Amino acid sequence: MSDILIVDDERDIRELVSDILEDEGYSTRLAGNSDECMAEINSEPPGLLILDIWLKDSRMDGIDILKAVKRDNPDVPVVIISGHGNIEIAVAAIKQGAYDFIEKPFNIDQLMVVIRRAMETSRLRRENASLKRKEVTNSDMIGKSAAFRAMQGQLDKVTKSNGRVMLSGPAGSGKEIAARYIHAHSNRANAPFVTVNCAGIEPERVEEVLFGRESSERGIESGLLEEAHGGVVYFDEVADMPLGTQSKILRVLVDQQFQRVGGSDKVRVDLRVISSTNRDLEAEIAADRFREELYHRLNVVPIAVPSLEERREDIPVLAQHFIEMCNESQGLAMREISEEAVALLQTMTWPGNVRQLKNLIERVLILGEGSGPIEAKELPAEEEKADDTGRVVLSGALATLPLREAREAFEREYLLTQINRFGGNISRTASFVGMERSALHRKLKSLGVVTSNKSGARVAQLDEPEPAE
Repeated sequence: MSDILIVDDERDIRELVSDILEDEGYSTRLAGNSDECMAEINSEPPGLLILDIWLKDSRMDGIDILKAVKRDNPDVPVVIISGHGNIEIAVAAIKQGAYDFIEKPFNIDQLMVVIRRAMETSRLRRENASLKRKEVTNSDMIGKSAAFRAMQGQLDKVTKSNGRVMLSGPAGSGKEIAARYIHAHSNRANAPFVTVNCAGIEPERVEEVLFGRESSERGIESGLLEEAHGGVVYFDEVADMPLGTQSKILRVLVDQQFQRVGGSDKVRVDLRVISSTNRDLEAEIAADRFREELYHRLNVVPIAVPSLEERREDIPVLAQHFIEMCNESQGLAMREISEEAVALLQTMTWPGNVRQLKNLIERVLILGEGSGPIEAKELPAEEEKADDTGRVVLSGALATLPLREAREAFEREYLLTQINRFGGNISRTASFVGMERSALHRKLKSLGVVTSNKSGARVAQLDEPEPAE
């Protein structure tokens, strides 16, 4: 996309313009009719198109070609030239997406100014899009736990294919980062990554947002699917997509083309689709809220994104990563985290998952003073934490139990938390809590605590008795 395609039915004009442009250092291609023009564009899109609006002996006129170019190659700037110029034609061309309109006989200096501006505008748009992609793909996946490594291994397997991926996991667990990881390590890494926030789009506008629209007043307005052409479209929380739109997305997946709202032309797109959900889509299908055929189209490769509860080992490295991010983006203090604070973070409950941890670290850095290590007292208190005098504040439920039952309840929850904190590693847990490994095994058995594999990691849970037949 570095040369200029000149389309004019008058040979003398296209050769004259070509000679002038080549003297200015541009490379050019020539076409005398619409068939030659479309063949050149389809073989390799040019950096800029100079297009005569009236083409003798052609199937398409300049406006038709302009529509086709803006449909299939929206980044190519088009300069319209015409010997029969009038205001109506110029306005129509600009509405259809032309960069500018020049009337014949044109002044060469004027033409060169328009071409330089158009090429510069196109270059800046490409650079801006490239910078945006680099900005979002710099968010590396962080972790070392078994659950994290299992997920990353699955992501690595799908990066080089074009297969559709369905990411499932609770809100805040990092599904979009996983989707961006796939994009950044795929052969589409230099192409767009476009997020469709299915829950955030007003239902009455969702088709305009996705497919774009055409109108006589505003011309062509591209939608998100068109913006993602050649790259990845990510449907965030796809279960929130309206049922009517689901059927149209299904058709796009089958045909790889669609119509803009108010338009009649088919827009062809080359897309890789990644979706995410925090719901049970099979239950949504049973409740007639999600189309089963769309589910099977999207769920080619299902990958589970673990919650923060399932990867407590990663909390220290994630917290440090967020400290570095806040330092770089906001100039907040670069602080370490004390061992006591790390232990507290690993035993806290995280209903908001990784997003909640990120927000907590940012809040602590904003409200904290000095640059010393983050201490446990700076973290928010939860139930069963010590007050300022060192006394443990009991929850209402625990305070109503007899001593033996309260002790067992505390030991059970304490050991469950510690085992999961250390990724199911009994030896490390025993060392931290100050027990012999064999004694810890006996204690766990008496409390009904067992360990098992889940999402590639060893986790502790209560041994649920089998239901009686």
